[in-house]
Amino acid sequence: MKGIILAGGTGTRLLPLTAVLIKQLLPVYDRPMIFYPLNTLIQAGIRDILIIVPPEYSGSYLNLLGSMFQKHGVNLTFIVQKRPGGLPEAFILGEDFLDGGSSALILGDNIFEDDFTDAIGSFVSGGRVFAKEVPDPQRYGVVEFDGETGKVISIEEKPQEPKSNFAIPGIYLYDGSAPEIAKNVKPSARGELEIVDMHRAYLDRGELDVRTITGAYFDAGTHDSLLEASVYVRDRDFRSRFHPIVNEAIDEFNIEFKRLVSLKK
Repeated sequence: MKGIILAGGTGTRLLPLTAVLIKQLLPVYDRPMIFYPLNTLIQAGIRDILIIVPPEYSGSYLNLLGSMFQKHGVNLTFIVQKRPGGLPEAFILGEDFLDGGSSALILGDNIFEDDFTDAIGSFVSGGRVFAKEVPDPQRYGVVEFDGETGKVISIEEKPQEPKSNFAIPGIYLYDGSAPEIAKNVKPSARGELEIVDMHRAYLDRGELDVRTITGAYFDAGTHDSLLEASVYVRDRDFRSRFHPIVNEAIDEFNIEFKRLVSLKK
C-alpha cells in the first residue's frame, strides 16, 4: 500500500497565521504539522508516500523534507496541485503514482494518537474508513450504524442534525478502483469533489467497512484545535511515540542545519 498526504488548501480558518505560512508547516508544539500525518503512515509500515502541495509552497516543502527520509527507506514524491479541487482529486492526481494499487489518504492537518498498523496491514480490497465519537459531529462526515448489526447504514457530510456522534476523520483506505471512482464524482455546489461521495460509492457496492478509533484525534485547522493539539502533544510526550525513522530523520536534519549555519558565521 502507498500513502498520500494532502498538504494544500487555503487555511482561511487559521488567518492571519496562514497569510505567511501554509497550515501544514505551522508548528504543533515542537515540529511542523506535516510530520504527524507522515508519522501515522510510516508507523503503519508505508514507505512510498505522495505529498500533494500547492505551487506557492512547493519550495518550502522540498527545503524541509527533500531527501530527509531517503536514507531511511522512505520515498517521498511531490505533486503540485494548482488549486484545491476536493479530496477525491488526490486519487486523480496520484493515479500514476498509485499504479493500480491500494492507498491510504490522510489529511495533512489531522493528528492521530491511534496506531493504524493493523487496519492498514489487514486491508485487502474495497474501502475502509474510520469513525471517532466526537462532541461536534456537525463539522464532519457522519456515520450512521445499524443498532443491531453494527453495519453502516448511511454517511452524511456535515449534517445539521447528525444521526450519530461518530465522525469520519481524515484517513481513508481505498483499493485500486479509487482513481476511476474519483473521476466519476460530480462537483458539489461549492465546485469541489467531495470525499463523502467516494465513501458512498463503495458503500453502494457493499465494499465499505468502518472501524472505530478511540485515541486522541485533532483536526488542527482552527486556532483552538491547533492549540489543543500542541498542549496534548507536549503533555503526553508524543515525541517518544513517534516512529524511530521520523525522530532520527528530524534529529539528523537539525544537526545538519546547525552545521550549515555555523559555516556561514
